[in-house]
Amino acid sequence: MADGVDTGSATRVAIACQGGGSHTAFTAGVLKRLLRACAMRSYELVGLSGTSGGAVCATAAWYGLATSGTDRAVETLDAIWRDFAAHSPPERIANDWFVWMAEFAARGGPLPLFSPYELPAAELGRDRFLETLESHIEFDRVPTLAADTSMDLILGAADVTEGKFKTFRNEEVTEKTVLASAAIPTLFEAVGIDNHWYWDGLFSQNPPIRDFLTVPQKAADKPDEIWIIQINPKHREDVPKSMEDIADRRNELAGNLSLYQEVDFIETINDLIKSGSLPQEYKPIGVEFIDLGSDLSSPSKVDRDPAFIDRLIERGQRRAERFLDGRS
Repeated sequence: MADGVDTGSATRVAIACQGGGSHTAFTAGVLKRLLRACAMRSYELVGLSGTSGGAVCATAAWYGLATSGTDRAVETLDAIWRDFAAHSPPERIANDWFVWMAEFAARGGPLPLFSPYELPAAELGRDRFLETLESHIEFDRVPTLAADTSMDLILGAADVTEGKFKTFRNEEVTEKTVLASAAIPTLFEAVGIDNHWYWDGLFSQNPPIRDFLTVPQKAADKPDEIWIIQINPKHREDVPKSMEDIADRRNELAGNLSLYQEVDFIETINDLIKSGSLPQEYKPIGVEFIDLGSDLSSPSKVDRDPAFIDRLIERGQRRAERFLDGRS
């Protein structure tokens, strides 16, 4: 997996990818740079997790690494986001319309509400999502690949009727579980898997983090560090006052709620280790953040304009480069 790097003394790293619609193109850019760093430096990637758009990125990266290595992972990330972008004239018109509606709603404008169960477009969107995934990831190979690699893949979703968090791990990952993690309830019908129904993982673990501590038998050890690619900003300079700003901040806080619960759990364990309250076989785990920033609005999470997607990917690569430089 490490493309020739001696992992004997390597820092064991798990990467967690937060969800956030089109903004997770930033995650693709970050991963492209981090995966090359793991291949060339003393890092061993032991796990990837993700929710919603982060689940797409984590799955694409994991699949590429498990099949052919870093180059394949980077190519898969690029190809999926190229296909997600709105290229054709009809797609561009539809994209501009959706972005306008999202901005109008964020400003408090009245819009008619429709259930995805009432709109044929919801089914078309679901089918296009699945077709894009399946054109780049051979999901029938996932169980075999999972058995042959020590690198975990963990996706988060929310069980609609049971009100529970759900994670799909390694051989459990299919095109439907990725869809379940990304099924925004206002856009997609709930996804049925084994008599359970799932919505977007933004309502659950965003992204799964403490699941990295539940190490399966095939993994020799837990990660030394968890790197979190964060889409929703933690800090804002000013108190939001306009309806648009209030809606944006509410969306961001909701998206971060489960994230910080997961991080608090890790930090609590670290404190217990430091105080000597846990056995010696426990070890502290470092947590690092690579964040998108706070200059983008929530409505732009539905923007699939190709130039916007490309800028986010480029930003992700630059931000990852700064992160790695800071560790040198």
